[in-house]
Amino acid sequence: MTLSRRNFVVGCSAAIAALTGGAVRGLAFAQPGDTTHRDILVVVFLRGGCDGLSLVAPVNDPFYRGARGDLRVEESGQNAGLRFGNPIPGADFRLHPRAMPLLSLYINRSLAIVHACGLRNGTRSHFEAMDYMEGGIPESGVPANGWLARYLNGINASGYLPAVSAGARVPFSMTGFNDAAALTDPGAFNLSWNSWRYRSQLDQALDSFYSGDSPVQRAGRTTLTTIARINERLPRDSQGRVIPYTPENGAVYPGGRGASLGSALRTVASLIKMDVGLIAATVDYGGWDTHEGQSWIFPDLVAGLSEALYAFYNDLWRYHHRLTIVVMSEFGRRLKANRSSGTDHGHGNVMLALGEGIRGGKMYGVWPGLATEQLDNGVDLAITTDYRAVLSEILVKRGGHQAVDQVFPGFSGSPLGLAYAPGETIERPQRVNLPLVTR
Repeated sequence: MTLSRRNFVVGCSAAIAALTGGAVRGLAFAQPGDTTHRDILVVVFLRGGCDGLSLVAPVNDPFYRGARGDLRVEESGQNAGLRFGNPIPGADFRLHPRAMPLLSLYINRSLAIVHACGLRNGTRSHFEAMDYMEGGIPESGVPANGWLARYLNGINASGYLPAVSAGARVPFSMTGFNDAAALTDPGAFNLSWNSWRYRSQLDQALDSFYSGDSPVQRAGRTTLTTIARINERLPRDSQGRVIPYTPENGAVYPGGRGASLGSALRTVASLIKMDVGLIAATVDYGGWDTHEGQSWIFPDLVAGLSEALYAFYNDLWRYHHRLTIVVMSEFGRRLKANRSSGTDHGHGNVMLALGEGIRGGKMYGVWPGLATEQLDNGVDLAITTDYRAVLSEILVKRGGHQAVDQVFPGFSGSPLGLAYAPGETIERPQRVNLPLVTR
């Protein structure tokens, strides 16, 4: 049998696209390297504008109670929030009642909360806000590359697979880092031949095609090497079939509304354990644009987020010393509920930081209050902490990148004290399997 030109072209296209989730801009030039000393940063982006005033609610605030109606988290009763302490005198902040796993992480001092946080630009556009955040800038004029790309380039990140988006595409935050990949399942990270009949011939043809020294040929060789590296790390049975990933430490990833997030975090966990040089990963969790029906949509979203983070952290118990997770959203929701049992686009929000290198069990930031004169434009939670203050502190103390102004141009904010620097004594008990708190 002869190898047709069509099958050869299909094979070449698959090889180039495989490492980039189909995006040619992500051609890989990575080389093997020792990255076991670096922290692994996982960024979970809540697409759609998560309601931070329901995730972490000031339940005894009279302005909150008056504005939220049936959507508010209560002090008592069936919709009572979960107590986690009162960092502000006279205030009673509670986690959403479906966030019990987050409470367990908080009590273990692994989880930190930053309130009244976010993008200082006042846009209420999802797309603008996401572009500004992922670009790492506060105003218009989105740069050509993202903040994670600038960070990874700044530390000369290398390895077979240093940066991954657990999804269908590479996010804007990683644009500009040539070694970023998008994949949903390591077991399916392979060449997609139209005909297995010619596999041996196609393999030989690809080796020959990418044997030169042009940028495309080097990228092709690296892509093929990366695919081979991942495939040789996948556990297989006696017949050579890939064995499905099994979480460690009793971790159970959620189904239901949180299944997509659980699946993406499982992918990240499996790649971390495969030792392919992963340094940064991004995960999206959408559905937070709750203009209507928030009372029944939001609780399931919170449960999915909480259960997935809890499972992911327990699953990666052997990597706690290197793992840092950040949860963020493009903006919060309006203080006052609308007439459709929902909330509209707002401003200030909550960020979460999780890991052994995080000073957890605390809430950070300055609470501005919810009286009309304290609100942004008289309607939204004001921002007192720039989201870049959280990210930059983590990049400096956990990621070893000292030039914050290169990652976040024009930013010069002060650290919050939420991250441990290397060598600092961690002030909490070391638990392998975090107990799930019950009421």
